[in-house]
Amino acid sequence: MKVAFYSNYLTHHQLPFCLEMVKRLGENFTFIATEKIEEERIQLGYEDLNHKYPFVLNVYESDEKEQRALALAKESDVVILGSASERYLIERMKENKLSFRYTERPLKKGRRKLFNLHVLNTMMHLHTRYAFKKLYLLCASAYTAKDCALVGGYWNKAYKWGYFPEVCEYSEEEFLRLKENNEKTRILWVGRLIPWKHPEYAIRAAKMLKDNGYEFSMDIIGTGELNQSLRELAKSLDVMDVVNFLGSMSPTKVRQYMEQADIYLFTSNCQEGWGAVLNESMCSGCAVIANRSIGAVPFLLTQKENGLLYKDGNLQDLYRKVVYCIEHPEECKRMGRQAYKTMTELWNARVAAERLIDISKKLLDGEKYFYKEGPGSRAKWL
Repeated sequence: MKVAFYSNYLTHHQLPFCLEMVKRLGENFTFIATEKIEEERIQLGYEDLNHKYPFVLNVYESDEKEQRALALAKESDVVILGSASERYLIERMKENKLSFRYTERPLKKGRRKLFNLHVLNTMMHLHTRYAFKKLYLLCASAYTAKDCALVGGYWNKAYKWGYFPEVCEYSEEEFLRLKENNEKTRILWVGRLIPWKHPEYAIRAAKMLKDNGYEFSMDIIGTGELNQSLRELAKSLDVMDVVNFLGSMSPTKVRQYMEQADIYLFTSNCQEGWGAVLNESMCSGCAVIANRSIGAVPFLLTQKENGLLYKDGNLQDLYRKVVYCIEHPEECKRMGRQAYKTMTELWNARVAAERLIDISKKLLDGEKYFYKEGPGSRAKWL
């Protein structure tokens, strides 16, 4: 089986899945990078992976490589189209060849956007015109399937999917040692400091915790347009003694902070298409408290089983969930262990690669198949 995966550039979130595909398919797997990685990401500590692995074809470097990418689009048994041009899909659809569109939710700013004629036409152009072709949907958000179904796209053809960052596995002893030296509850928030990620929720929760006498420390990792205003907010709320602004750092360093944290706060709104920090914090054994509107949350988290969900925009609900974890440390640890188990046993690149190949083989043989849970299961309408 020959598989071609088209996206803008190779990221550390996509790399583990690609490596697992190479293990199984060898030279029959190609990742086609259509763009250079942005300089802004390089400055934030991200590595240019486009030039590190032999399975990557960088089409922006020459016309010859672009022609090779177009040939792969026609001759491959399976094509995965992520953030890349539609031209790679058009020829396949003419011949009705098996393909997967891999996308976050298209209506991140709300489903009312469908009342905008331009948005509606774009949605129908992308997601409706191939309704009767062998084009399936890999949902990198729990809300993708319904967004597309609203314009008639992918009915009974949508799979739960996502991003699959590296899974760090620990022995039982290593896992128990990760957070054993925490004298007080350690809370972590990571992300760009921008409005729709709502880092101010973490700071306001810190104020409420401090006012009510709880012992904790909170680390905030990231930079962005809200950097100065958030520091001013923390000063005005008198929480600079418990809130630490650490700036930006490499993904490896961020992972170290996750391993030490007891609680991870994920406060983005519905504009967070997936949110790979959720995978990473769960794999690090954190008890995650997350807004249920984030794309990855309904796929990965189950209330009080491996994390806690709060209502979008409800600071009091968020605060109550944090208090619950602080007042029930053993329950907090249990949810962290279950979160880790979810990542190591189900939501990881190894399982995703095995299942995509299996599903593709079945679809090529004319059989439609969904797994019961996890990657490759049926994406329901939310």
